[in-house]
Amino acid sequence: MPCCNMPRRLALLCLALALGSSAAMAQSGRVQRGQTFAQTNCSQCHAIGRVGDSPVPEAPPFRTLHTRYPIEHLAEAFAEGITTGYPSMPQFQLDPAQINDLLAYLNSIQG
Repeated sequence: MPCCNMPRRLALLCLALALGSSAAMAQSGRVQRGQTFAQTNCSQCHAIGRVGDSPVPEAPPFRTLHTRYPIEHLAEAFAEGITTGYPSMPQFQLDPAQINDLLAYLNSIQG
């Protein structure tokens, strides 16, 4: 009886859609948290959005970081603490959740 499988198939389809939606919402949450972190900690020097100039000309806009570094390789630097040749840049050491959030945000704005 093929009609007996219809409710089960519909339930499985609904479950798949819900799980996909949850994953998209989780990704969206990571991007939002990463943007909030960048706004709070980085926007004083860096352009953190898809457009605009950095307030400090030497500070690269976040949307162009992929031209200097593979974004996925920044995770290690974020975990160990970023050090640069610019003495005014504060040192950050992010926890794993913050790293995932910031990487999600950075990936979302790359030009």
